[in-house]
Amino acid sequence: METEYSTFGRHVAIDTWGVDFELLNNAEWLQAQMVEAAEVCGATVLSVQSKQFEPQGATVLVLLSESHLSIHTYPERGFAALDCYTCGETVDPQLAIDFMVSVLKPETFYAKKLVRGLGELQVETPEVKQAELVK
Repeated sequence: METEYSTFGRHVAIDTWGVDFELLNNAEWLQAQMVEAAEVCGATVLSVQSKQFEPQGATVLVLLSESHLSIHTYPERGFAALDCYTCGETVDPQLAIDFMVSVLKPETFYAKKLVRGLGELQVETPEVKQAELVK
């Protein structure tokens, strides 16, 4: 018997500005933070790919059972573009984004959330919070 899965999903995209060059230019550190962000939001990490660019910049993609979490950086501009899409009701991508905002500490950011899988895409402006970092 086949299980019926909900097509509901949430996709949060955020542009962060005014982030420290050294943080944005360290693919290894970013990868560790992204995996932790995925775990914080309750997602299941399937694999991780990262690339350190020359002379600067990084991309990290975390493949999730629920979809993905990604970042692409331009350290020379203090800019990082992040997005997290998760399917289903139980994993909240906003928690992963909040975690990343907490560790990146941008001066400013712009975020949107798409509610997907219900028909017409709904665009919302999420309330981004700096997550409480538990260390």
